[in-house]
Amino acid sequence: MFSLQQLFGKGDKFFDLLEASADEARSSVQALVRIIKSSSAPPTLEDFVMSRRKEKRIAEEISEQLVNTFITGLEALSTALYKIPKATEKFAEHFIMGFQHLRGVDFSRQVAMLEQATEAVLAMVKQLRQIQDIEKIKDLNERLQYIEGEADKFMLDLLRDLYSGKHDTLKVIVLKDLYELLEKIIDRCRDAGNVINHIVLKNS
Repeated sequence: MFSLQQLFGKGDKFFDLLEASADEARSSVQALVRIIKSSSAPPTLEDFVMSRRKEKRIAEEISEQLVNTFITGLEALSTALYKIPKATEKFAEHFIMGFQHLRGVDFSRQVAMLEQATEAVLAMVKQLRQIQDIEKIKDLNERLQYIEGEADKFMLDLLRDLYSGKHDTLKVIVLKDLYELLEKIIDRCRDAGNVINHIVLKNS
């Protein structure tokens, strides 16, 4: 049975940290969902600040665990996971700044994709602890690639609408910025999936 524990002998603590990092990535997207669905009052960044602080502490501890090892793939994974809540917080900052221009804008499809992507990343990370089904990792990674492809196609549809000339210029600028940031979050999830897939293929 393949186990990454055999490669570096860090025990369960290291995998706990990786899973906590992936869970914080998912939590940041859940916080984003709450912000987008909040229509009664301007949202705040409080949830994202807490999530980023937790993620930063986790990333630092992972880095400490990897000192004096040569497992660059796992270092790359830690970095990739950290970038998900970082990109999510950036979207939240811009969303809050442009809140007054976003009445009636529907982000539900992008949000659904983000939730699916972070759930897939978390499931992949959990598989690293004691891999029994390499095909499951591959299937989850293919799922991420599919989500990213669908997000790209949807982005083109959104841009066509923005460039149609029927929207206020300032609203077009705000929405284009937000759409691109949402796309970047999904790209970060895809990147994390690719790193995990590479680790598994390299060590299987």
